[in-house]
Amino acid sequence: MSETAHSDVLARFMRYVRIDTTSSDEHADRVPSTDKQFDLARVLADELTELGCEGVHVTDNAYVIAHVPASAGAEERPALGLIAHLDTTEVVSGTNVNPHIVHYEGGPLICGEGAEGPVSIAPDKLPALDALVGEDLVVTDGTTLLGADDKAGVAEIMALVARLAAHPELAHPRLGICFCPDEEIGHGAELLDIEGFGCTYAYTVDGGPIGELEWECFNAAEATVRFRGYSIHPGDAKDKMVNAGNLFARFHALLPKHARPEHTEGYEGFIHLEGVSATCEHATARYIVRDHDAAKFDAKSALIERAAAFVNAELGSDRVTVEIKQQYRNMAEIVADYPELIELAKEAFTAAGVEPHVLPIRGGTDGAQLSFRGLPCPNLSTGGYCCHGVNEFIPVSSLEKMVDVLEALVARFA
Repeated sequence: MSETAHSDVLARFMRYVRIDTTSSDEHADRVPSTDKQFDLARVLADELTELGCEGVHVTDNAYVIAHVPASAGAEERPALGLIAHLDTTEVVSGTNVNPHIVHYEGGPLICGEGAEGPVSIAPDKLPALDALVGEDLVVTDGTTLLGADDKAGVAEIMALVARLAAHPELAHPRLGICFCPDEEIGHGAELLDIEGFGCTYAYTVDGGPIGELEWECFNAAEATVRFRGYSIHPGDAKDKMVNAGNLFARFHALLPKHARPEHTEGYEGFIHLEGVSATCEHATARYIVRDHDAAKFDAKSALIERAAAFVNAELGSDRVTVEIKQQYRNMAEIVADYPELIELAKEAFTAAGVEPHVLPIRGGTDGAQLSFRGLPCPNLSTGGYCCHGVNEFIPVSSLEKMVDVLEALVARFA
């Protein structure tokens, strides 16, 4: 490790999370799905330029691209990419994020005040808190998410670039830096110009608690189920009305409860109802389908289609339709052929004093799409906990430590 005691990662993180970059599935047909992602993109591009990076630019689709020249003697080594995403989930508000630091002394971690009182999470819900007693934790005021997913990854990469600029003696190959839009809605890496990016390998920095190292992810699809009813005055409805809301209820009851995410863990997949809107005339339900195993994934998608066919058969007419959109595949199919990427990452964690934990991702990253597009791309931790919720937090020490991990990692490619 370099002799620098601390990086500027905390200051960067606190600055970045205040910039609203919420993506929107409602506008998933365009990239970026929200123009405000450009706000952070432009800030990062300006900072990368100030740090002496080459080829810094923001594309028309809000991708931030830059390159860090190789250190002396590493000019001929293959270029390495470091990638994080700009956007935060639309599930919880990312507007007016107000981060602050809590010194955690045990018991419930109280982030702030919500509409219904204190917002907190206790060790019985999150046992990992027991190991964080005495730590400084970055939290919000309890009314928004924090945005550590993935502004922690953004800040850690930016802090590494700043460290390398300040210490040119630190070994590293040519680095490609990319910050993508719309990862949270499954579009993050679709438009990255991989050939122009010019990297042989890459890592996303988009994981959870410090030490996580992931090269397996879900196969993923989104299923949109539409229900067509027939509305008539309730007083005249006998044998005529078809209530689309009731059709949804019948359909949803056919999907097994044990396949819901609240009943699964590890390698177990799920079918998750993300949202439903219904009137008597029309109803629409949106599900996500996930499984690490390709055959089980296909079976879950087929189950949704069979449930729709069953309801239609009961009705004697086709009032339920299903549209399934593939989102990403398990990157293990690709990354398994590059075991050195996993071993070098494990070495980097160990060199920084962090025990690596190789886990399957119960979700996805930009690395899944990138791996199948020809850029093998495992995923590294950021240090964050409880993403996509008002209880999201990250230890200050994890932010700092991940900069050390990235420093150790890039040195191994020099």
